[in-house]
This record gives sequence, structure tokens and C-alpha cells, in this order.
Amino acid sequence: MKIKIKREPFLNVFSIAAIVAPSRSPKTILQNVKLEATESSVRLTATDMEVGVRLCLEDVEVETPGSAVIPVARLSAILRESSDEELNISADTNKILVTGKQSRFELAGQNPEEFPEVADFYEENYFEIPASTLKELIKRTLFATDAESSRYALSGVLLETAEDSLIAVGTDGRRLAKMEAKITNHGNAEASSAATIVPSRSMQLIERTLPAGDQPVQIAARENDLLVKHVNGVFYTRLVEGRFPKWRDVLPKRSDSIRIDLPVGPMFSALRQAAIVASEESRGVDFTFKDGSLVLSNNTAEVGQSRIELPVSYDQEELTITLDHRYVADFLKVLQADKSFTFDVENGEQAAYCQTDDSYGYVIMPLSRDRR
Repeated sequence: MKIKIKREPFLNVFSIAAIVAPSRSPKTILQNVKLEATESSVRLTATDMEVGVRLCLEDVEVETPGSAVIPVARLSAILRESSDEELNISADTNKILVTGKQSRFELAGQNPEEFPEVADFYEENYFEIPASTLKELIKRTLFATDAESSRYALSGVLLETAEDSLIAVGTDGRRLAKMEAKITNHGNAEASSAATIVPSRSMQLIERTLPAGDQPVQIAARENDLLVKHVNGVFYTRLVEGRFPKWRDVLPKRSDSIRIDLPVGPMFSALRQAAIVASEESRGVDFTFKDGSLVLSNNTAEVGQSRIELPVSYDQEELTITLDHRYVADFLKVLQADKSFTFDVENGEQAAYCQTDDSYGYVIMPLSRDRR
């Protein structure tokens, strides 16, 4: 195999594949990226046997087609540190040679036939969604998962499909994020409420591989795995085994609650100020609605007190709910600062429910006053 690459575009693609390849593994060949050159393009494949990615790069000069297994750490360092705009890569079973105008690197190679296969996308039945929409779904739900939890399947994002919609849900048992988006059904892809739970790490990697803009993304959920295809390549991941909580039971169903419209940017600013005196032991911030204002306050022993007032449209009797400021901040971070959201609250003992006008909802359980 012999190719000439443009260093920077190749680095961008190789970096994504490198994230999937494990830094340590009993199977040392997995610590590499498989590079396959055809007459006009290059494909990079990486896997840790739970997650796999196949990425394509067409802006490559292929002198001799072929394949090679390239050590991730070494080639990543060469691509980052080199000042050459173009590099030549040639390889056989025993070695890989990387050369620039004034540089030459010789790396040990392995047999590419020993590299495990990564599933490709041959599905006829699948759903399609714009890349920008899928990115938003992931960003708005992933933060609410608990990657270290062994209870239920809280370490992943639940995906549920209806005839023309995709619902993503993330929860760690103390808060829950849910977003819904339109999808297009291709073939005979069936609507399913089965537990398609995608690991948190896989969702992070899917988001990183997605193209910019509204490029179409194809999604096929199978019994034990999920395939995602887009213009940059194909992503494969095993699913999380386990039972996801009945998330619909968590969403508040109430008719006598108070709904207050709040601006994202000013609210986030006020929250950050109120949290200045918070500590690891005292994370609760009091949200007090009264007399046309929202007062955010915190009182932490041996640290101090804070009181921030924000004008809001509220003229009912005083109401206070105590929330973990980190959970509120996580919600506000994924929204645009110039937007607003609805804060739905019944009393200080029931969950707060934050909603936007684009089918996004977020449930936060309150803290008891004695556990602030």
C-alpha cells in the first residue's frame, strides 16, 4: 500500500477513529487503526469489540491500493507534530513508512488480515434524521445519564421510535431529560418501544462523527446493536442490557401547577452567581418566587451566603423549591442563551419540570430543606 495524504484533513478523520481504539487491550491489534486504500479513497476502521467505526476519506492520492494496521499513538503524534502539508504513507505486513519533506518515520506493522471486522450498513429498513437534529437530541439527553451506574440501564440513552418520531431519554435517577424529533421511515422499519439503550460513550462518539448541517443520518436498531450511517462513514455499537425505568411515569401530570416563563441567559447568569458560595456538601439553591421576582439564594456554613434577584412574571403566593444547582446548570447549558423555557412547579416537595417549545423536557427532583 502506498498513499499521499493531506495531513490536516487526515488528522481530523484519524483522530475520530483513534478515540474508538482502546489504549490498552489484551488483543494488541485493537490498539491500531486499520487503513484500507482503494483506487480513489481510504477507509479507516477502529474497534474495541463493543464499539466500531468505519470512516471514509476521499481526498487522498492512492499510488498502490492495499491495507495496513497502524499504531494509533505513534501515527497520531506524527500527524500532530509534523509541519508538512502532505505526507506519504507506505506499508507492508512488517512495517509502515511515513515520510515528509524533511522527516522519515518507520513504524512496526501487523497483519491487517488479523484485524477484526466491523459491521457495515446494509440495512434496507431504517429511520432517517438530519445530523443537526440528532446532535441536538444527544446533547440534550446525554448529560443526564449515569455512566457509572449499575442500576437498571442508567448508563445509556434510551431511544424509542414511533411511526414518524424518535424519542431520546437520559436519566440518573435524580433528574431526567427527554427530547422528541421527527424522523423519516424507510423500508419497513417498525415502530418500537423496546429497550434500545445506547451506551453513553457510544452516544458521545456518534455525536463526534456526525457531519455538520442537515446531512441525512440513517439509523438501524437491531436486537443487540445499533448502526448509524452518514456521509462520513458508519458507526456500530452494542446496546446496553438491562431494564430502563418507566420514564413516562416520571413526567409530571398535573393541572394545577404554576408555569413561569424564564429567560435562559439571565437565568443561567443568576444561577452561577448564587452557586458561588455553594460547596460539595451544600449544593442546594433555593428558588423563591414572589412579588414579580425569582430570588436565588444559598447559605453555606463556613463559606457564606448569596442572594440574587431576577425579575419574572409572577404574582401568586410565595413558593420556594430547593434544587441542586448543578442539575439546573446542566439543563441551561444545552439551550441557546437568547431563548426561554417554562418552569413548571407545584410546590417545594414535587419535581420541577422545565420545558421548551421544541419538544424538550427536563425533570429535576427537589432537595429536602434539611439536606440542602
